[in-house]
Amino acid sequence: MDYKTLKALKPSDYSDAADDYRAMSDRASASKDDINNRVAAGMRKELDGRAADAAHKQLTKLSENFHYIQVECGLISTALNAFSYDIQPAKKKLENAVADAEAAKFTVNGDGSVSYPAGGEKEDGKLPPGGTASGVTGSSAQGLDRQAANFDPNPNYRRAQEYANRIASALKEATEADEKWAPKLRALTADDDLTVSDRDWADVQSDTRGVAKAADHYLDSIAPPPKGGDPKANAEWWKSLTPEERDTYLTLHPKAVGAMNGLPAEARDEANRTVLDETCAQYQLDLDTLPPEPTNKYENVYTINGPIKVYTQEWIDWNEKYGGQIASLNKVLNGSKAIQDRFDSTGEKGLPRAYLLGFDPKGQDDGRVILALGNPDTADHTAVYVPGTGTNIEGTQGSIERTEKMWRESSKLVPGQSVSTVYWLDYDAPDNIPQAMSGSRAEHAGPRLEDFLQGTQIAQGGPNASHTTIIGHSYGTTVVGETAKHNHIPADDIVALGSPGMQVKHASDLGVGANHVWAEGANWSMDDAIVRHGGGLVGLGDGRGSNPTDVAFGANIMQDDTGNLISGHSSYWDYAGDEASTSLKNQARVIAGRYGDVKLE
Repeated sequence: MDYKTLKALKPSDYSDAADDYRAMSDRASASKDDINNRVAAGMRKELDGRAADAAHKQLTKLSENFHYIQVECGLISTALNAFSYDIQPAKKKLENAVADAEAAKFTVNGDGSVSYPAGGEKEDGKLPPGGTASGVTGSSAQGLDRQAANFDPNPNYRRAQEYANRIASALKEATEADEKWAPKLRALTADDDLTVSDRDWADVQSDTRGVAKAADHYLDSIAPPPKGGDPKANAEWWKSLTPEERDTYLTLHPKAVGAMNGLPAEARDEANRTVLDETCAQYQLDLDTLPPEPTNKYENVYTINGPIKVYTQEWIDWNEKYGGQIASLNKVLNGSKAIQDRFDSTGEKGLPRAYLLGFDPKGQDDGRVILALGNPDTADHTAVYVPGTGTNIEGTQGSIERTEKMWRESSKLVPGQSVSTVYWLDYDAPDNIPQAMSGSRAEHAGPRLEDFLQGTQIAQGGPNASHTTIIGHSYGTTVVGETAKHNHIPADDIVALGSPGMQVKHASDLGVGANHVWAEGANWSMDDAIVRHGGGLVGLGDGRGSNPTDVAFGANIMQDDTGNLISGHSSYWDYAGDEASTSLKNQARVIAGRYGDVKLE
């Protein structure tokens, strides 16, 4: 960067431009939310049919466009602020050097050199002539110039060289900042079309990494998040930041912000939606690079008993090489689609906005999904659902449906009050019954659940801000019991559905009072009975076979009418037509705090 450019440059122009881009990002965010939560939601209430479906698809694309604009403008804003921050020291050095030179009656020329007047002791009746000093950088070059200046009979030369060197040093710093940020800003461009493609979102990840790396000095000026990240410290850190600083962290570190317990649901949702879009795009691009399944999948092999159909060698080779990778990618994409479908169904039959409080396709091995229906920060009643054996990111759709049913039924009971039901998958759930025979996964999950519950309570404003119920199903009840066993669990009620054991002997050991522990068991279903009574046989519970549905455990044993003789372990949320089962109604009554209406055995 040359002298004239730096002299004319105003860092405030870039920070002002950053504010304009941030305002544009905020407007795009508001437009996105308006489309999702008002326009599309209102349309779902009033319209139906193919035309409505087509319009809804267009609104979804428009919402995605606004989200992309929001994220990219946020990146540009952060980059401009960081450039302004990086260029300010160089600008200040230049201004100080020029001011000092002019105060000494020297002239700073258009190329940054410094002209000085005649001065010193006369020789042959004449003053040593003036001249011009050109600045140099680097200790060796400046050392040589100082030696030359010390031998010059005109003392003004030494001072002019000093000013010129200071100017050269400022120009060098400015050039480094310019060369660092110019390519980053040039990269923040989009295709000239109306489609936000997977490649566009993948580019966002690359842009974010580039800006974050270049903005290291700027980020150093902002208080970093607390190490260790307990919810209280996280909340205090977030509150200490200015709106601009919060936007910077949301823009550059969405994954970290989205995972921080104790932060507001709005902030975590914003961060995790970006992570979701970027993840889906990258996984889809990875999937698209793999060869498709061969069309010639089967062939007939003739035996003495006639022809039988078997896999072709071509398909076997393809499956061995690519089948596992494709299955893993589709697992995440299917779960991600379920989350996006839930976003898109806001307003359908009165469903509230969803908040993505956690998302990581590889988190805790099974994938991390924490999704709230309704804002838990402002809810009068909050329910956190902890799933059990066999749960992973691919099965997100079914778990979301369960939380929707709990939300619908409990909301009916408290008109005028708000309800939030939260699906919490942030642990490595057992994949099968043999894995569920050990309590080790629950032991590892306990601190994570405790951290999330504490963070939710802090974001809500304290322990009395919302009536909170923790609902565990199957091995999820073991996780809840393990959490309560070692910590003061921040909840008012605990519900155990189809529990193999809760790692304690008595309901009073769970920390909410035995009269606030509730249990259901599908007594007439073989699979549920095997889970509930088999857990005790392998050491779950208190090690002596205690189960929440046993009278001796001391819990409120609720009536259950779900399932059949063979299958009932996954039927606690069933409907008979439009009528919710007694099991589901009882859960809703606890969530709503309508204890007197709960039907007990």
